[in-house]
Amino acid sequence: MSPASFPFRAPGHGDAPRPAPAPVSRGAVLFVVSTSMILMPLMMSAVGVSLPAIGRDLAATAMQVGLVETTYVMALSVFLLIMGRLGDIFGRRRLFLAGLVLFTAITAVLSLSQSIRMVIGLRFLQGMGAAMIVANSFAIMLEVFPREERGRTIGIVSAAAYAGISCGPLIGGFLTTHFGWRWVFLMVLPFGLSALLLVFTRLRGEWRSARGEPFDLRGSLVYGGAIVLLTLGSSHLDEGAWAWGTLAAGLVCGGLFLWLESHTRFPLLEVTLLSRNRLFTLSCLSALVNYASTFGVLFFLGLYLQYVRGLTPSDAGLLMIIQPVIQMVLSPIGGRLADRFPAERVATVGMVLCAVGLGVAAFIGQDTSTALTVTVLVLLGVGYGLFASPNASAIVGSVEPRQLGVASGMTSTMRTLGMMASMIVVTIVFSVFMGGQPVSAATLPGFLSAMRTALWTFCALCAAGVLLSLGRVWSKGQEQVMLTGTPCDGTPAGTDADR
Repeated sequence: MSPASFPFRAPGHGDAPRPAPAPVSRGAVLFVVSTSMILMPLMMSAVGVSLPAIGRDLAATAMQVGLVETTYVMALSVFLLIMGRLGDIFGRRRLFLAGLVLFTAITAVLSLSQSIRMVIGLRFLQGMGAAMIVANSFAIMLEVFPREERGRTIGIVSAAAYAGISCGPLIGGFLTTHFGWRWVFLMVLPFGLSALLLVFTRLRGEWRSARGEPFDLRGSLVYGGAIVLLTLGSSHLDEGAWAWGTLAAGLVCGGLFLWLESHTRFPLLEVTLLSRNRLFTLSCLSALVNYASTFGVLFFLGLYLQYVRGLTPSDAGLLMIIQPVIQMVLSPIGGRLADRFPAERVATVGMVLCAVGLGVAAFIGQDTSTALTVTVLVLLGVGYGLFASPNASAIVGSVEPRQLGVASGMTSTMRTLGMMASMIVVTIVFSVFMGGQPVSAATLPGFLSAMRTALWTFCALCAAGVLLSLGRVWSKGQEQVMLTGTPCDGTPAGTDADR
């Protein structure tokens, strides 16, 4: 046993993995997974629209308002890998069920919060429950559905996730305007309770692909510490050297985690795949950069439309729904394009459109027309709609069938780490330009400066992502030449003299 592994083994160590003891309803699994995939993004996009109301009601600073979202994403980032690994060892249904219970209960308590600190703390626990759900639901679905049906079911689940993102701003804005921000959390309870009932009554199987293997406790602690240190340091950069030191310590812990995982027999993260598969690595990095450069945009636009343009939460949500609706419509089209053309090329086109949209967004100011804001949302919606599905297809298509679980886990990890990085940028610019001041009429110049700086940063990140995405196009072309002697355009490699 590796010294880096936790010396406790699940019952049945050494036994071969056993199939589910009873037939499982595929329809029930699809409904439960789709419902959970609606709830996770819904809790981000709906709460994002209600943040100004939460801030006013609980007398929160701009930085504290940002932490309401950052803490949720941080918890997802910390626990996604950990809960996925625990599900492999102790049972995916068990972890999924525990996550549903935790997520639903904490969401109910959030509606009763009396202080901004209470909201931030509960959002961390809510994110932990979300990580338990997300890390195990997709894996359960892949276990239940045969290979020939996976494409269709993955499309349904993806549509459900985009539906959650799309409905979030609209529903969150309506509820906040007419009933108050607490109802944004209360609306989740019927969905959570319905999913729980189905899990208890219809989802009777259990899946443990790593039954009996040890859990990498040391790697988990280092990984979680890195994420927490990065978040803590970036959230207090205006307070002096200790914050910068904390940020640096987080980066050091991240490097230490990668080193530990490469020297552990049963690692939390399979880093050797990153070092040996260039197409897989570049595709994962492209996903990381894309999420890092686009996730924080809706956060800024939600505040901008309400504080600067004076829109109600309902009207702001109605306008912001443009981007996720376009993503929801174009995502299946992007997937079909990836079936006809090289997936990495389609994804690169999407990344370019995202970069253009972010560049246009950086020019938004106090007197910017609504038409320009709509243009930004359309560009980002089309760009991400063309990027997400083809990029996921490129990741899965770059590994062997036995590595599909690792590939799907890395896809989720890149998504959450990208969201985390995006919100770190948000907290940094708020710390630098606004300190501990709330967003108000007096601080609007500082808010606009922070928003522009963040958007230019996102644009630069996305431009770097375009280069990464182009790199895998070149890399794949070179591999084809080496294997077949024929470039992607079909002409023989080399000149007559070379041959």
